[in-house]
Amino acid sequence: MSNEANDYQNINYQVSEGIARLTLDRPEAMNSLDLPTCRELSDVAIRIDEDPAARCVLISGTGKAFCAGGDVAAFASAGDGAPALLKEMTGFMHSAWSRLLRGNAPVVTAVNGVAAGAGLALAALSDLVVAARSARFTMAYTGIGLTPDGSSTYFLSRLVGLRRAQELVLTNRVLSADEALDWGLVTRVVDDEELAQEADKLAAKLAAGPTLAYGRSRALLLSGLQESLETQMELEARAIADSGRTADFRAGLDAFVNKKRPTFTGN
Repeated sequence: MSNEANDYQNINYQVSEGIARLTLDRPEAMNSLDLPTCRELSDVAIRIDEDPAARCVLISGTGKAFCAGGDVAAFASAGDGAPALLKEMTGFMHSAWSRLLRGNAPVVTAVNGVAAGAGLALAALSDLVVAARSARFTMAYTGIGLTPDGSSTYFLSRLVGLRRAQELVLTNRVLSADEALDWGLVTRVVDDEELAQEADKLAAKLAAGPTLAYGRSRALLLSGLQESLETQMELEARAIADSGRTADFRAGLDAFVNKKRPTFTGN
C-alpha cells in the first residue's frame, strides 16, 4: 500500500518512507468533521492498521486551522435528524480513533490554528503533538449545547488533571499553544514556519524505529491507566518477552554490542 495516491474527497492520504500522512482537507470549513469525512477517516484508519509500510502516522490539517470540530452547519441542516446524524458520525469517528490508538504505528499530530472539539480530542489521543505557536485549543461542545466525544473525556483528565478538564469542558476556555504545553496537552511548541519540518522530523524518527515495540509500548501505556499493579507487571513481562523474539530486538542488541546505530525493520 505504500506510495499510493490519495483517493478521498475530504482528506489527503499517502504512505511514503514509513510515514502514513493523513491530512484533513476541508479548509473552506476549517477542516471540520462532517459525515463523509468521518466515513473516510474510518476507512483510512483500517488501511493504516493493515499496512505494514505505515510505521508512523502523521496527522495535520490544510489551511488556517487544524480542525474546528464537528461541522455545525451540517448539524443545523439535519434538523430533527441531528441526533441520528451525531450517532452515525461518532460511530465512524470512534472506530477510526480506536484503530489509530490500538495499532503499532505511533501517532504524531501537527496542530496549526484552532483545534476545537473533535480536533482537540484528536490531539489528546495522539502519542506526540507538535503545536504551532499560534495554535489554539478549546473544547467548544457545550457552547452549542452538546457533550464531548472522540475519547476526549477519557484522555483529557488523564493529561491535564480532572480540575483543569472540568474547566475546559464547562467553560470552553481557549488555551494558547504555550498554555497547552504547560498543561501537558501538547509535546512541544515551535514557531509557525517550523511546524511542518519539526513534525516531519519527529515522524521520520519514529518511522525508522522498532514498530512492534512501539505498538506494545502504546498498549501498555493504555492498560496502565486502569489495570492493577500486579496485572500490569504481568502484561509488561509478557510484552517484553514477545519483543525479545523480534528481529528488531536482535538488530538493536547487535548494534549495542558492536557500538553502531541500529537499523530497525519493524519486524
